[in-house]
Amino acid sequence: MSGEDPGLEELAKKFPAGATLLNVGVDVIEVDRVRKVYERQKERFLKRVFTQEEQDYCFSKSNPFPHLAARFAAKEAVSKSFSTGIGKLFGWTSASVYHGPRMQPLIRLDDQGKRLLEAWGGTEVRITLSHTKTTAVAVAVLVNV
Repeated sequence: MSGEDPGLEELAKKFPAGATLLNVGVDVIEVDRVRKVYERQKERFLKRVFTQEEQDYCFSKSNPFPHLAARFAAKEAVSKSFSTGIGKLFGWTSASVYHGPRMQPLIRLDDQGKRLLEAWGGTEVRITLSHTKTTAVAVAVLVNV
């Protein structure tokens, strides 16, 4: 690691040697699918699937739908990493995407999500998101650091 960028050393500490990857989940969705559900259901869809923080972020963008789709995919990916899917054990708002200091996507779990993480022996869920105008994808990993 270079001494020129103290951020790299900080990043390395976040996933130290000996950390364990417990499980992975991935989801991909078409942005247009999310847009069409929103057009049909409006606030009902938003309140059922997204936290207020997620809605505020997405609707601050000129085109909120790729951002909504990425968060939709993140929730699905997290639920798949827990091997539950969305349902009784893990709800739509059990995971909320927010941003860290470098604008990296992070996951905030509700109590239901925290119980699942603990049951898996994990300490955190890590995610990555990506989207184009037409498609969004998310990958979630359960880790024990």
